[in-house]
Amino acid sequence: MVGSSDITDREWGISGKNIEDIMEALQVADQLSTDNVLQTLKLLKVKILNNKMATSLCQKVTDTIVDYLRTMKPQGELEELCTGILTALGFQSPGIVIFKLWDRWHNNLPPNCLLIAVGRLIFFQGAAPYIGITWEYILRLLRVAQTEADMLAICHVLKALVISVRKHLDLGTKEDEIMDITQEAASLKAYLTLRLLFNRWSLKSNNKVTEQALVITGHLFFLMPPSKLKNQVNRLTRWLMTLISAKVVPFYISQCICQLTEALALSGYGGINLESQLENIIGMLFEQLSETVKDSDSLSVQNHSLALRSFYNLIQLYNDQVIPLIRKNMQTSDPAKIVSALQVFMHVFQEVPQTEQLQSEVMHSVIIMIQEDLKPVQKALLNFIEMLGQHDYLALPQGNFIINYVIRLSESDCSNEEDIQILCSKILQMVSLPKLITLACQPSNTLAFVLLSKTATKMALRARSRGQVPYLSSFHLSPTQFISPQKLLTHLVVLSVKPYREGEFGVSSLRLLYALHPITSLHPIINSSVGQLWMKKIPQMLQILDDHTEKNLNQEEWEDRLLQFSSQSLVAIDDDSWLEQLIKVVLERINYFSDDEEKAFLYKFFGFTLRTSRNMKLIKMMISSILQTVHEELQEREGIAVALSIVSMKHLKIVLDQLQVYSAVLTDKDSSFILKLMKEHQRREWGLVCNIIYLSYSKIILESKGDIFTHLDGILAMVLQHYHNCIMEKDKNLKLEYLDALTKLTNILSSHPMAFQFKFPQKLEIVTFMMELIREEPLNSISSSIRLKAMNIIIDFRKLHPLMELEERTELLRTCYKSVLCLPSTEVLQKEASSLQEAQATVDLFRETLQSLLRLMETLIVEMPSRIQHCLELLDTWLNSQKDNERERAMWCAARILGFTAKMNNFGMDIEFSRLGRLVRLLALRCQDPVDNICFLSAQAVYSLYCILLLQKQMGRKKQGLWEEEGKNEVYSANVFYNNTFEIAKAFAEYFTKMQLTTLVLTAMEGLTDSRAKVSLAAAQLMSAVMKERGRDMIKIEEVVEGILERLNSQLEPNTKEETVRAMCLLAGNNTHTVVPMLLNKTLPWDRTNLALWKAFGNQRETTISVLQLLIGILERLHSKEETKEMAFQPVAVTCALYEMLSGSLCQEAVQELYPRLLLAILCHLYWVIEQNVPQKMVVYSKEGGPGSKSKPFDPTSCALEVVKLVFSAAAYDGVVVYGDQHCCWDLLSCPRFYYIGIMDLTSNSWLPVFHPSGIVKTCEPAILHRILNLVRSLLYSSSYHWKILARAFYAQLLWHRSVAQTLGQDLLVNLIKWVKEPNLIMKEVGLRGISNLALHPGQAESLKGQVPFLKDLLKNEARVTVQAVKSLRNIICHGKGEDIKVVFCSISKQLCPLINDERDQVKISATSALSHMLRHIDKFKPRLTTRREIYTFLVPLLLSIQDNNTEVVKACGRALTEWTNVIGWSSLTQTFRHITLSDHIQVLEETCKYLVNTSKTQLVGDLLFQSFGFLKSSQSFLRAAAINFIALTVKKLNMSQIHEDDVELLQNAIGNLRNDPVESIQSLVNTTLKKIDEYINFRSISTSRMSQISNNILKVTGIKNPERKKRLFRSVKRERDDDNQKIWRWLQSPLNSLRNRYSGRVKDIPHKSGNSDKQSTGSQVPTSESPPTEAGPAAK
Repeated sequence: MVGSSDITDREWGISGKNIEDIMEALQVADQLSTDNVLQTLKLLKVKILNNKMATSLCQKVTDTIVDYLRTMKPQGELEELCTGILTALGFQSPGIVIFKLWDRWHNNLPPNCLLIAVGRLIFFQGAAPYIGITWEYILRLLRVAQTEADMLAICHVLKALVISVRKHLDLGTKEDEIMDITQEAASLKAYLTLRLLFNRWSLKSNNKVTEQALVITGHLFFLMPPSKLKNQVNRLTRWLMTLISAKVVPFYISQCICQLTEALALSGYGGINLESQLENIIGMLFEQLSETVKDSDSLSVQNHSLALRSFYNLIQLYNDQVIPLIRKNMQTSDPAKIVSALQVFMHVFQEVPQTEQLQSEVMHSVIIMIQEDLKPVQKALLNFIEMLGQHDYLALPQGNFIINYVIRLSESDCSNEEDIQILCSKILQMVSLPKLITLACQPSNTLAFVLLSKTATKMALRARSRGQVPYLSSFHLSPTQFISPQKLLTHLVVLSVKPYREGEFGVSSLRLLYALHPITSLHPIINSSVGQLWMKKIPQMLQILDDHTEKNLNQEEWEDRLLQFSSQSLVAIDDDSWLEQLIKVVLERINYFSDDEEKAFLYKFFGFTLRTSRNMKLIKMMISSILQTVHEELQEREGIAVALSIVSMKHLKIVLDQLQVYSAVLTDKDSSFILKLMKEHQRREWGLVCNIIYLSYSKIILESKGDIFTHLDGILAMVLQHYHNCIMEKDKNLKLEYLDALTKLTNILSSHPMAFQFKFPQKLEIVTFMMELIREEPLNSISSSIRLKAMNIIIDFRKLHPLMELEERTELLRTCYKSVLCLPSTEVLQKEASSLQEAQATVDLFRETLQSLLRLMETLIVEMPSRIQHCLELLDTWLNSQKDNERERAMWCAARILGFTAKMNNFGMDIEFSRLGRLVRLLALRCQDPVDNICFLSAQAVYSLYCILLLQKQMGRKKQGLWEEEGKNEVYSANVFYNNTFEIAKAFAEYFTKMQLTTLVLTAMEGLTDSRAKVSLAAAQLMSAVMKERGRDMIKIEEVVEGILERLNSQLEPNTKEETVRAMCLLAGNNTHTVVPMLLNKTLPWDRTNLALWKAFGNQRETTISVLQLLIGILERLHSKEETKEMAFQPVAVTCALYEMLSGSLCQEAVQELYPRLLLAILCHLYWVIEQNVPQKMVVYSKEGGPGSKSKPFDPTSCALEVVKLVFSAAAYDGVVVYGDQHCCWDLLSCPRFYYIGIMDLTSNSWLPVFHPSGIVKTCEPAILHRILNLVRSLLYSSSYHWKILARAFYAQLLWHRSVAQTLGQDLLVNLIKWVKEPNLIMKEVGLRGISNLALHPGQAESLKGQVPFLKDLLKNEARVTVQAVKSLRNIICHGKGEDIKVVFCSISKQLCPLINDERDQVKISATSALSHMLRHIDKFKPRLTTRREIYTFLVPLLLSIQDNNTEVVKACGRALTEWTNVIGWSSLTQTFRHITLSDHIQVLEETCKYLVNTSKTQLVGDLLFQSFGFLKSSQSFLRAAAINFIALTVKKLNMSQIHEDDVELLQNAIGNLRNDPVESIQSLVNTTLKKIDEYINFRSISTSRMSQISNNILKVTGIKNPERKKRLFRSVKRERDDDNQKIWRWLQSPLNSLRNRYSGRVKDIPHKSGNSDKQSTGSQVPTSESPPTEAGPAAK
């Protein structure tokens, strides 16, 4: 035995020292890890398995392992390894391991792994001496075991013990000697063990212990004494029943019962207890058998086998008692029990004596099961029946019942399983062959025929192989018991008609027929030649069936082959008496069968059978017999006719004679059997006889090769006599019967190819007779199909000679038209019906009649294709009928006639439509008929007519050798023309000349006022469609336009009016230069009709483009001329037209295509209009308002302005319109003075921030801008002032867009400067606007720096020129790059600064706003001292302007001051200026003055004050007042007592000069300011004098000089102190301030500060307003 470890002898030796090392390691196992212990045990196991160990070493290792088990109590893999080691030790010394059971254990039980090892060792050969003692010890352990694990371990040992004991006892006395226990002792021990198991352990639940106990108990049965075992049967039975209830695995219970029964059977007698428990035991066994057997589960398979084996054991003990119990289960309603009982019965059947009583009881039980017919039982029952058949049970009287059951199960319709079919076949093979064949041919067994025939064939072939040939004569000997040969042959042949029915009906029939008749047949009834024929033909037919399937087998050919086979067989038989019997069988079967196909075959079989006879008497007799058979059904009459036609192929004269004789019953009152019938049946029988006769004639004609046609004219004459000489009264029903029968004859006659080779004079008589029948029919109802059948008969005679003349054809058509088309509508016919079924039948009949009329027309057209127009003209009366149903039927006929003609494809003969236009117009209008179906039919008719014309055209081109148009007819279809007058006109337009086209339009125009809405709409659609296709070919345009306008002004239907307007639109699109001027010349304002037309012109792209081009041309042409004083009329009309066209435009692409040109034209027109002297309240256009609101009138100006807006909207630039509304662009455009500004603002508003595109430039795409640019460039120097202003304004503003500026190149600046230099202020402004826009683009600002001096000179110009010059300079600086920007700024600051306080608000705002942008841009380049000085000059002007009452000025100053503080670094004022408003600007000014005094140098304050003196002399009273406010607020914050007296005096004198100002408010302000100054001087001088005395005393003590008390405001004085004095002075400032505060009792807000250490000039310098102040205050940021 080889272990699984990887350890080898190379790593471990075989010396005892290694074993001892392992044992030492195990003794300290508690100190080792689990992995180490696991590895150690594995190594030990390998060592033991691979080496022979000494007994002492085995003992030592065993003790070590047991000690390890006692101390460590291992689990899982460790426990399994210990069990393996003990087992390996036991293989070498079993006694050592087994005796370890007797060691002292703490829990009174040895370890489970030790018990398991002992259980394994018991099976070892050397363990026999220890069996008895071990068993004894285990019984002690059994008493104390409590846990399931302990019980399982004990069961493991017990199982090994009892199995070993059984094995040793079975080996005999020799083996018995080596055990330490005798057989008697073992028996007692077994009994004791059973008692202990029952008494000590609770074995009533489903667990492993119970299962092992069952296994052990089963082995104990064979060791126990039989008497003891029999006494325990009752207890065992109750225990097993309890375990079944506990759902214990069935295998263990079945095994226990089987072992119990086997043990009792070995004793030879079961005992009383077993007999009493038989029912319970058998019940348990049946319950085990009912368990599902799973092949994958070996226990379930063994369970089933053990249960059956138990029944076998019980049968041997108690046969008489067990069989009834089994039969009892067979007769229950539980399928599972029945199946189990059948399985048991089959298993024990061989052991049961076969008595008559048993046979009777078994058959009774089987019949009961068959009657219940439980599907789950079928398979088991068939197996049982098969076994019964093997014991000849089917031969018993009840066997027929079982056989019928088997046949029923074998029927294919039952969808049984394949194994059931196989079982049925096996059972049926146990039935005798004659009986089986008879059963197969019974009609009730049709569904089982395949299986029965296969079985019979198999039996017949098996009998032949054994030399027992199954002659058919043996069947004939017992005709009452078995089937006759004639019936058998007929049945098998008939079943072969459908060879693939149920899979293989035909094959089975033929094979059975083949097997029943070998070649060596010598019976007296059928000759041997039949056998030879069958041996040859049947295999051929079988091969055909094998080579085909039900789908590809030609059924007709197969039936012919069967009939030929039958006919040849009958010829081979050559026995008239046999043949007579066969015919009788066939007739009998015809009357019996209801299957139509089989019955039809039987009629043919009859015909072939009779055709083979040479006995004329027999033939006449049989023909008479079949004519006398039942013929109520059509299938029966057709069968008779087919049979006669087959017979006529050899006996034509006999058949015709017999039919003539038979037809006498129709006309001969004396001999007719019809009159002998009841009166109510006579007319019906007359019709049936007539039907059989004519149907027979038709079948004979069909099968004839030409012989019948020599008799046919006589037959037709006889046909007329049958009606004229009828023995019955000629009512409607008789006519129908007659016509129905005659139709069958004429239908076959007309389809026979040889019929046209003969002349039938009776044809015209019959046609005339049919027309009379049609005329007799009422026109107010269609109660019968007489007219239908009569027309069908006429159709059947269509090509038979002689043909009808033209007059006869015309009369025939008129008769049929009138008879069919004038019938009431189907709704009326249905209402007159008495029931729903009758109503539906009437409708169906009418439809069939209409179809018959169609076939009649087609027939006449085929005969004379050139007369198709004649057929259509005859329909004219009904096509124009006022009745819907008549028009619909007539149109249906017309559509079918034209459709049929179009499909003929034979146009070698010309088909003329002399009035094609009239026909097309009629059909087109019918396409809009109120009846929808008429529209559909008309569409079909139109399409067919179109195909005819197209095919004629192609034929003509082909004859001329021209290229043939292909695929054109695929463009159109009936669906295209349906309710689509447009497509009709489009299709037929090419077939009309110009005059025909115009006439068609003028004629259709008359239909516009038709009272029927759809008709008038169709006329309008026809007009518009024709104008769309051939509008350019129209003549008499003026007449057409006036006619349309006249009808539009009348009351037309809305849809008609809309379509008529569309027609005019198409006409205008194709004839623009004629139609548009006519409409423009209409008097303004236009009425609704004219407005609707112009609106329509804007809804179609082609028309829109054409009309717009003409209108634009009118505007351009008129406005390019010299202006006139009188306003021209046509341009105003053009704007009105444009207003309508663009207000509802649906052709956006068309407007966009002409957008730039259209926009410039209408803007130029607007300029022209606003300069005209428009009469007051002149209305040229009136826009209708919504419901309940008045219309809005427009004069020429407002109309033109609205058109401008509509141009933008129609071109999808609504954003421009919104922008114009928001920025008052429309108001500017309406004013001649500001028109150019409106153009520029609409293009791009320069008032908006430079980085915000707007107007046209923002909304339109670059491509559009370039298109506009290309147009205006050619107009820059136009002779027309209007065009020049418009072009230059656009040109200047388009420069805002970078792509435009790049496109124009260098020439653009030359143009702009040239315009600026022109004396016209508008041109100057436009040129400056262009320069301003040009400076926005990279690189352009640099090139424009050279134009700064030129632009600077324009700052003193007219306001708008100045504004544009400021913007140009602003953009040059803001979009320039490099340090040069600061130089440019300094160069213009002196000119820009006065504009901050300009009296013109527009200039003031523009300059201030420009300054803010300039300062923001300059701040990026870190301005130095020179630039900063220039910047300081703007502070006072801004502070003065901030006091303005204009909100926009205040906001602009706030933005400029914000940027100023950012540049200078006064960050604390930035937020103050940023949020300034008109309500707080004075407060902001005061805070600014406070900041100046508190944080700046005195010199800067003086410079700013001195700069403000210049504004005191300003001509603007506002600036004078603002300057006084600034001075007053600044002085308020100064300590005037410390200001030099000269400076104070200068300040007072400057303000005092305004005491006599002409403005009183300024005088008051001056007086108030001077008074405040005096107050500031006097108040502060007192408090200062007291403090000065204290300071002087302190200074004397310290020896420090007293600093200068008075400061010069308007000049600079240099003060020098040494560093020590400065430090002391600074130290004294704090106590001086404290003293001052204590003295004055309050804290001053503005502390006194000494000057800084910056070097100043020693000379006194008074600043002027022209020079900038020296930079002081906080350092720049």
